[in-house]
Amino acid sequence: MSSIGERYGIWSKGPGAWRIDPRQLIKAVVYTLLFINFLYYLAIDLEVAAHTAHDGWRLIDWTKNFATTLDELAWFILLLLFELETYLLSDEASTRRRIRVMHAVRLLCYGLILHTIYAYSDYLWRLYHDIELTTEGLCDLLEHGVSFAHTVQYWALDRDNCSVLSSAGQFYLFEQGQLVTDAPGMQVERGLTWADVVEASAWLLIVLLLELMVRLHEREVTTGFLISAARLIKAALYTVLWLIAAYWAYLGIWIYVWDEILWILGFFAIGMNLSDWRQQIEADADSEVAAGV
Repeated sequence: MSSIGERYGIWSKGPGAWRIDPRQLIKAVVYTLLFINFLYYLAIDLEVAAHTAHDGWRLIDWTKNFATTLDELAWFILLLLFELETYLLSDEASTRRRIRVMHAVRLLCYGLILHTIYAYSDYLWRLYHDIELTTEGLCDLLEHGVSFAHTVQYWALDRDNCSVLSSAGQFYLFEQGQLVTDAPGMQVERGLTWADVVEASAWLLIVLLLELMVRLHEREVTTGFLISAARLIKAALYTVLWLIAAYWAYLGIWIYVWDEILWILGFFAIGMNLSDWRQQIEADADSEVAAGV
């Protein structure tokens, strides 16, 4: 019986030695790291919920809080589906039933991604409209049971830290009155949320372009206006993602930068699969032409 690595092309046994395919090995490492990242963001969302959840929360509040976790999960499943379609499954293996199941899972993932964009957009709107401005010091807010937030870090206010976390005279109370920050903190919070909205939207457009390219390849279309336009727009969207990663690096949020690099590498792997697929289609077409001659 062959191992998982052999079946997926990571390594194979050659004459007298094992041969490792570097590209497939890199893909396996990237996909594993992305799954670890998913677990990390789940832990982060659980931490945020510990500071913001209250008895008045509805189901939509819980899903908004875990929007990043749901988003990561949806993207991870989509990435694996693209890997199946563009590399692991042959045309013969793609039965109608399997295709229907994959399309149903894909639609569910797109629903989760749209929910994430909605959650980020709603949160951004509330950061500009549903906040309360107070001129009290942090220590005067102890009785409210709020937490101080700044650049994706959270501290439950107590008498030991309320006088050292911020010396500002004005504070913003947000996230349904559960979090408080100063003016610089609010500026960062708004900037990060804008980045979240743009980044999630850019990724959605990228994956839709990949969907288009996969469907065209299924019809053995490898050239033309649609293919060229999709590649050009995709390149522009990746540039936007790199700029957002640079913004996160400027703020010192390196885990976000690491996460973005991993996702870009993951979808570059799908791009390599499409390139190999295109070359195979063109080679088969050339063979048919030669046989016809």
